[in-house]
Amino acid sequence: MPEEPRPVAGWPRLVLRAAGGGLLIATGAIHLDLYLTGYRTIPTIGPLFLLQVIAAFVLGLAVLAIGSRWPTASWLAAAAGAGFALATLGGYLLSLWFGLFGFKEVRTTAGIVAGVIEVATVAALGFLALTPPPGTAPARLAARVPHAGWLAAGVSVVALAVLGGSVAASGGSSSVVSAGGSLQTAQIGGATVLVNAKGFTLYWFAPDTPTTSNCNGSCAAYWPPVKGPVTAAGVPGRLGTIKRSDGSAQATYNGHPLYAYIGDSGPGKASGNGVNLNGGIWHEVTVGG
Repeated sequence: MPEEPRPVAGWPRLVLRAAGGGLLIATGAIHLDLYLTGYRTIPTIGPLFLLQVIAAFVLGLAVLAIGSRWPTASWLAAAAGAGFALATLGGYLLSLWFGLFGFKEVRTTAGIVAGVIEVATVAALGFLALTPPPGTAPARLAARVPHAGWLAAGVSVVALAVLGGSVAASGGSSSVVSAGGSLQTAQIGGATVLVNAKGFTLYWFAPDTPTTSNCNGSCAAYWPPVKGPVTAAGVPGRLGTIKRSDGSAQATYNGHPLYAYIGDSGPGKASGNGVNLNGGIWHEVTVGG
């Protein structure tokens, strides 16, 4: 009969539970911020982000609230939290590699931090779940897993390595939606709007001025600036360029610095029009407007 794994007892178990629950809440907070500052407008991805936020907070509070008095419930909370963190990390990696539901993630600081937190959550709660108190049903189940205590550590190391490699290989901006080149027009929602060479809708940002872009850092990861200079044969209006804070050139149209939006899953979409995100309202660029 397999021996039950040696459990983590006393204050180390309390520390692991506090760390795991806190990390779940932290990743929930990061995803809530991402949801409110751009992802809520992305079809399918937005509702999934909201569900992820709710689940992270619920599981985090459950891990913190359920103590040793209810060992089976505590084990279930830890196991569910570890599995949830691993699934969330997997979704992020798939979005980086291939895209999900027509949306491909870009490399951002928030995404990297969330990924590292999820790996740490898997390590803390996974180890806790695989070393339950002896004499309990979870302990008898864990006894069937060889070297159960080391399994969580091994999975976490592999997950961290895969995360690091994926982030290093991924792009920091979306070359598809931010492509400059020759601009054109398209009919979207009954309006004639300016689109880039790939057919993606272009936007202007209310806080900008004719000479300054106020969308930098993480904002520019979600609203990629259109690289200048550009051309627009047969399109009425005035084209130009400005110098961004990083020294790169950004195209302008009628005095508005131009952006695309990663929430647009393809040509013919204008999901960023009228939304109030990243410090101001975004508008699709209507031709002649």
